Amino acid sequence: MKRRPLIPVLPVVLLLMWLLLNDSASPGHIALGAVFAVLITLAVARLRPLPAWPHRLHVAVGLIGHVLIDIVRSNLAVGRIILGASRRQPTIGFMKIPLDMRDPHGLAMLAVIITGTPGTVWGGHDAESNVLTLHVLDLKDEAAWVRTIKQRYERPLMEIFE
Repeated sequence: MKRRPLIPVLPVVLLLMWLLLNDSASPGHIALGAVFAVLITLAVARLRPLPAWPHRLHVAVGLIGHVLIDIVRSNLAVGRIILGASRRQPTIGFMKIPLDMRDPHGLAMLAVIITGTPGTVWGGHDAESNVLTLHVLDLKDEAAWVRTIKQRYERPLMEIFE
């Protein structure tokens, strides 16, 4: 079921950016900015055939908190590895994680979260088998990584996007 947003966000943001960049709220700048905002919005709409309709945005607040905490922890862990504070050699490796999520917007957000967290890189996704390939800088416990990805990231993203 396709729904249209109640407020067209992109044209409003583009108009506000136009007015800020021109440092003017004169009627001429408002009219010209509105025309540009509508034209750009119409041109960009053809590039996105599948619109995103997030649900349960309150879940996103918790997800953002988890991601920020994990990014700080990963930064500290990677820093220890790079600076040699840990005398042991890191166990670098690839792993496969079966995913339940199929929404392309949720998968894109999962890719952003994983790649944005130091020490992990989205290695690929097989759409047919729905398996994520993940590269980890220090792969000590594969089961813990699977639990983390599925419970901390995939489950909330499924609540938001599916």
